[in-house]
Amino acid sequence: MDEFVLLFHMDQTMGSPTPEQLEVYMKQYHDWVGGIAAQNKFSGGTGLSTEGRVLKPNNVITDGPYAEIKETLAGFIVIKAKDFDEAVSLAKACPMLKGEGNTVEVRKIIGVHNKD
Repeated sequence: MDEFVLLFHMDQTMGSPTPEQLEVYMKQYHDWVGGIAAQNKFSGGTGLSTEGRVLKPNNVITDGPYAEIKETLAGFIVIKAKDFDEAVSLAKACPMLKGEGNTVEVRKIIGVHNKD
């Protein structure tokens, strides 16, 4: 099986959910991830803060991402799937896709580092 990363992009212009909404959303998310784990296809993942730094050529470092940016990277998980079709099929059930402007990006992980 290959590994794929699912990148969760959120539309920040839609506002923040209420604590009650967030509780419902998180339960849906954990249920979805639990279903992937039950199939032995979950490798890991985490959420990401909105604070960060962007490094550019010539030693340029900027603050970011900014809340003014419409789309931010909210988190990721790594899954195992036999091919892109299976990875996309698992990603389609992500409850984040119920949110207006949210997206899930599916990318195959390819090795560039040698394991010792």
